[in-house]
Amino acid sequence: MSERPIALVLRALGLGDFLTGLPALALLRTALPEHRIVLAAPEQLAPLARLAGTVDDLVHGHELEPLRDPPPRPELAIDLHGNGPQSRRLLQSCAPGRLVAYGEGMVCWRRDEHEVARWCRLVAEALPIPGARYPSVVGALPAPPGADLFVGVTVLHSGAKAPARRWPAERFAALAILLRERGHDVVVTGGPGEQALARRIAAAARVRALARLDLLDLLRLVAGARLIVCGDTGIAHVATNYATPSVVLFGPVSPQCWGPPPDSRHQVLWHGAGDGDPHADAPDPALLAITVAEAAAAADRALAADRRERARGA
Repeated sequence: MSERPIALVLRALGLGDFLTGLPALALLRTALPEHRIVLAAPEQLAPLARLAGTVDDLVHGHELEPLRDPPPRPELAIDLHGNGPQSRRLLQSCAPGRLVAYGEGMVCWRRDEHEVARWCRLVAEALPIPGARYPSVVGALPAPPGADLFVGVTVLHSGAKAPARRWPAERFAALAILLRERGHDVVVTGGPGEQALARRIAAAARVRALARLDLLDLLRLVAGARLIVCGDTGIAHVATNYATPSVVLFGPVSPQCWGPPPDSRHQVLWHGAGDGDPHADAPDPALLAITVAEAAAAADRALAADRRERARGA
């Protein structure tokens, strides 16, 4: 029996990028049922890749660094990483039979397209898949098996990859105090390298910090949570996936490209124009324009919408 043809997919980015790329991977899985789909992504995402069930293998890749032990000469290579030559060159170094990517006479890049639709369109147009319906990011990743972690808590996630997207710690603390006084069981989380920040906020607000969760425990936490409040970062997409009510605080980047789908359970706060620097070393002015009172009011709206949805489903 001949070996299955290989499709190598590059998405060597973080948690939020992984989640927003899952619909495109699901579309690819449907279009190429006979292929072995190999995802190039950070190795810490391997448990999530297995959980999603849309890829067969994972090889380590981190941003634009060389891939570790990629399959040689794949039949197909798909660039779900970006629209620049650097990511295309990473895949071209594997000598694929065909490269699917944006740019250079291939599929046309649209600057203001939502991240989920962007990569689904690339797959649908390049393969092609006429009349393809794009899968949703909602429900793309099942909850990990195991005991629920702190069911019903309100999670304040204080971190983000760059300072430009981090709401000030003192505002998270003030919001935590306000929500605690309203009866919320508040916990504060942070990503890798943000444990001290999470603990500082939790101490100021006299709530719990969950600062050392692994990825699967973070997913369990969000799946069972009452509410998530966070910046424009990966946990926001986890909340979208599990339909957990959320308040997402945007700054330098427009929610048109990275926000949740239309659903009043997900409240977006933004006072920007989409022209900020998401990699800047200070909070974006649009993010600083969001007040604690606004965030608290948005939390009330998200929870009210969730109650309405639950009543419809009852």
